[in-house]
Amino acid sequence: MKQLALDIGLATGPTLDGFFAGPNEPTLRHLRLWAGDAHVPTLHSPVPTYLWGDSGSGKTHLLEAVGGALSAQGATVGWLHAGVMEPPEFDERWLAVLLDDVHLYTAVQQHAAFNWFINAQSLQRGVVAAGKLPPADLPLREDLRTRLGWGHVFHLQVLSESDRRVVLRQAADARGLVLSDDVIDYMLHRFSRDLGSLMELLNHLDDYALRTQRAVTIPLIRSMFENE
Repeated sequence: MKQLALDIGLATGPTLDGFFAGPNEPTLRHLRLWAGDAHVPTLHSPVPTYLWGDSGSGKTHLLEAVGGALSAQGATVGWLHAGVMEPPEFDERWLAVLLDDVHLYTAVQQHAAFNWFINAQSLQRGVVAAGKLPPADLPLREDLRTRLGWGHVFHLQVLSESDRRVVLRQAADARGLVLSDDVIDYMLHRFSRDLGSLMELLNHLDDYALRTQRAVTIPLIRSMFENE
């Protein structure tokens, strides 16, 4: 069976409102206060924030949601992840820098991240970073590793299966899709349980169901993978 590639960037519009927090409510509350959204005033504290947790815990979603919230306020941000092989120089117009997957950074990326961090701090700009490991265990140069860990640090938990079921059900309802219990079972047990991957799968199902004018069933899912 084909695997759906997960391609989530800032253009897809992850939001803080769209993040199902579950056990990660303190992290979401902190980022709401920091970035500002429709519910709270904006603080933009220069104290850095570091998020860590296993794949599927929502780190990238939250970073992109913060970037989206700042962009909606007319701000620009610096964005660095492990796929950016030649990071640009720090731009003084940035209100914040967002550093994703820091545990994978090369020496060149670490140099850029440290430079961005120092410039952001000197200009009282924000830093929000994320990685798979806690700061003390990051395989990074010491000056960068210690700076990532001196501010707010949050450990993100992967949602339980019951929480993922709730998210799938709510996301389907928002699209006008009806997901039976057996379809949700199939999605959870046959595909990646990473929430981002499940949301991407749901997007594909929504599109395929509309194009074929069929309800979402297990045969429809199989047909989608056979024909797409």
